[in-house]
Amino acid sequence: MAAVRNVIGDFRERGVAWVRQERPREGALPRGRPRVATKRPGITAALARLPAGDVAGDPVTEKRRARVTLTRLSERLREPGYQAVEKTVRRLLAPLRFSMKANRQRQVRSRCPERDEQFRDGAAPKRAFAARGLPVISVGTNKKELIGPFRNHGKVWCREAEEVDEHDFPSAAECLAVPFGVYDVTRNIGCVTVGVSHNTPEFAANAIARWWEVDGLDAYPGVTRLLVLADGGGGNGNRCRAWKLNLQKKLCNRFGLEVTVCHYPPGCSKWNPVEHRLFSEISKNWAGKPLRTLEIMLGYIRGTTTMTGLTVRAHLDESTYRKGQKITMEDMKKVNLTPHSVHPHRNYTISPIRQPPRVP
Repeated sequence: MAAVRNVIGDFRERGVAWVRQERPREGALPRGRPRVATKRPGITAALARLPAGDVAGDPVTEKRRARVTLTRLSERLREPGYQAVEKTVRRLLAPLRFSMKANRQRQVRSRCPERDEQFRDGAAPKRAFAARGLPVISVGTNKKELIGPFRNHGKVWCREAEEVDEHDFPSAAECLAVPFGVYDVTRNIGCVTVGVSHNTPEFAANAIARWWEVDGLDAYPGVTRLLVLADGGGGNGNRCRAWKLNLQKKLCNRFGLEVTVCHYPPGCSKWNPVEHRLFSEISKNWAGKPLRTLEIMLGYIRGTTTMTGLTVRAHLDESTYRKGQKITMEDMKKVNLTPHSVHPHRNYTISPIRQPPRVP
């Protein structure tokens, strides 16, 4: 039997080698069915015109647009008399440099002409404060979260997936949580205040004042200056009068702090440290876990850590904040604001107002 196996194996190897080394005889036809492009040379040109016709539009004739698929291209090739299945269409499209592509984002010219200058000038006070050991914080509001049995994007290691509601209607939620973060750039420590009302300037100022009272006073004893890096919109926007007035009342006058504020230009919030150093890590920590209660949400925030030593504190603010606070010119006279020489609408300093001593 061993000899028979050897003979069969040797015969198989010689047969395979002969097939591979075989050369077509002169005048003989090639093996297999010829390619469609060989039999019908015009199919390539006809196919090249089909996607191009779909890209263009004609508002006069009200031409309908349909998604280009291999099946539709195969059907449209039958109109001029060509037969080609989806696999053949895919092969013919490759030399024509057609392929499946997604939308490509491009760098649009910024609406803010002084964008680069603001980044350079905003980095100067940041370096100056850090060199003197003064506090530098980055503030901002993260995406509002529905509290309840709702799906949270992401995956988690587990034996069975948690069941959540099919729809995430806001009316079925326990509340809408508004997380406002304060990130200490120097110490790599975050403090998140979770509100249950609206994202207002008063809420933002209260969150910063809470951080200073709970953490800042002990971490920076005797310090009277503070640098705040903030986005250009929202409750802490550079055009918001209520933001400046609440900083004056709740932070500057209350604690005797001189607060310097530098706002990022429009569309640049992703470079704010609170976004990519604090909120991004929090989102990773609760990915795939439903935020069923506020206690669970606060627990995930407090449990957020990184290899670089990030620690996060979390507080719940159950106060009600009303939107649309009206600030008059008389109210703005109570703000001791000093604009900077460079981009004064985005860089300014608010100093405390010394109250005159009471006469007994």
